[in-house]
Amino acid sequence: MNYTHDVIVIGGGAAGLTAAGGCALFGLKAALIEGHKMGGECLNNGCVPSKALIASARRAAEAREEKRAGVQLAAPVVDWSGVHKHVHDAIAHIEPHDSVERFEEMGCEVIQDWAKITGPKEVTVGGRKLTAPRIVIATGSGPLVPPIPGLDGVPYLTNENLFDLTAQPDHLVIIGGGVIGMEMAQSFRRLGSEVTVIEPGNVLGRDDRDSAAIVKSVMEDEGVRFVQGKAAKVTSGEGAITVTTDGGEDVSGSHLLIAVGRKARTEGYGLEELGIALGKNGIKVDQRRRTNLKHIYAIGDCREGPRLTHVSGYEGSNVVLEIALGLPAKADFKALPWCTYTEPEVAQIGMTEQEAREKLGDKLTVVTEGFDHNERAIAEGLTKGHLKVMLKGKKVVGASICGVNAGELLLPFTQMITGKSGTFDMGGAIISYPTRSEITKAATFAAWEPTVFGAWPKRWVAFLAKIRRMF
Repeated sequence: MNYTHDVIVIGGGAAGLTAAGGCALFGLKAALIEGHKMGGECLNNGCVPSKALIASARRAAEAREEKRAGVQLAAPVVDWSGVHKHVHDAIAHIEPHDSVERFEEMGCEVIQDWAKITGPKEVTVGGRKLTAPRIVIATGSGPLVPPIPGLDGVPYLTNENLFDLTAQPDHLVIIGGGVIGMEMAQSFRRLGSEVTVIEPGNVLGRDDRDSAAIVKSVMEDEGVRFVQGKAAKVTSGEGAITVTTDGGEDVSGSHLLIAVGRKARTEGYGLEELGIALGKNGIKVDQRRRTNLKHIYAIGDCREGPRLTHVSGYEGSNVVLEIALGLPAKADFKALPWCTYTEPEVAQIGMTEQEAREKLGDKLTVVTEGFDHNERAIAEGLTKGHLKVMLKGKKVVGASICGVNAGELLLPFTQMITGKSGTFDMGGAIISYPTRSEITKAATFAAWEPTVFGAWPKRWVAFLAKIRRMF
């Protein structure tokens, strides 16, 4: 068969850009197809704008704490147009990295249109038929909108239009206490909006319970209101949107944000007609990210599995190894990190304490170090939070961190969980003083302390001391 390309990649987000760009850099003829905006969810309405908004909110929070560490600040004046500009300036600054021009320079043929897979090795786009021996589906995900009675009759926000607001909400009601819900709740509250979060279960449900409780307590102190319950119906009237919970409580606000999760984008791409197997929320794949048609891969948010930008990039790299170099590359998530950028941050890698207890039982040891014993944190006056290290023997199987810049402290645990370093190595490392990362050394040394200062070392020390006294 005379193929038009070596590989066709559908989707220009983190996963698709990595896959197409990598294949092109190896000299393959790669087609990169994107029907909307280059950069996908992360750049346009996910990671980048949300972290920019969080930065603005942090400045307001710092100023609102009028006197701290002996320094008096003036109360903040929030200019929403300036906040909006900061968010969109951040997007514009990063945009060239994900642009059509950059990927054309790498060697990709970039096609900006909607694609459909019309044959096992054929994709139709913009009236053209492209063919390739390998196809990569990287169509991403969109906000999950639950079937709440009345929701379709009111204006509501998702992450796709939240950052386009030109006026600040007076009272933002958020359905969902996950990552997006919590980050946005704290940010809008710090910027001056009233905020209510409606959540039927635990906030930050996939994270360490103790860490989530600290963040919730901080946010409550800042004025965020939490309502336990499930949204049963939504109504509007007199300039307000009202959510009624299954417990009968009415919560009214000026704006409503839906933040209950993500839904894989799989419709309209010809997947079902081709016979590609779908799961409950995404394309079914094996460890190598192959669909049931082994020459077609699905990576990033469109497939079943974790939905994180760094996972998308990781899978894109794996697909490059598979397609360009012919090296089978299985996804390995035993050292998967993630972070929620509230203040304090909540960061996790590997198993949480609950997961480790369920799997390991009495073989689990949990070492906990508080930032109230970390001298950098004490000097800064920012001691909320802790580090938990989950151990099977002396081997790290997970770590949970809650604190300032917690996400920055995950890297050493990647090395320890994957076996590229060990707790003994970290416990003996020289770490700059004073830094928050000293908490890692303290926790890993604690795992070895009973052994290092145990009975046999003490006997050896006593023997050496006795010998020395003889001379």
